[in-house]
Amino acid sequence: MRQCLIVAFLSIAFLSCKKFVQQQEQNAIVQVMTNGVWWVGSYELNDSSITGIFNGYTFQFESNGTVNAIDNGTTTATGTWVGNLDSETIMSNFIGASSPLNMLNTTWKIENTTDTSVLANSMIAGDTATLVLYNKKP
Repeated sequence: MRQCLIVAFLSIAFLSCKKFVQQQEQNAIVQVMTNGVWWVGSYELNDSSITGIFNGYTFQFESNGTVNAIDNGTTTATGTWVGNLDSETIMSNFIGASSPLNMLNTTWKIENTTDTSVLANSMIAGDTATLVLYNKKP
């Protein structure tokens, strides 16, 4: 009986630690995304650069899951974002937005990231999209 209690206690402690570690990792993603203002350094659709359509735009990610699209200093749209550590993805959605913001409405597979850049890929309506975001730290 005592061995069963010890095993049960260790199992609960392990699961609690694992959940704590996952939460800390998720918090780290939020911290990176919400620290500074992001801009599109590169956007390729089927290997053709269309980066220029994002000229003047920056993006401010908030810890409450919203993201503001700022065009030349004016917030023009507010969307949502969710980072998923397990699947290494980030989803963004600007509901009702037109071009170019609607081109960000997808789940992006993160290929590489630092605290100042994110490289991600997605399939959008059968097209391969590659996005590089850069961060302007405060």
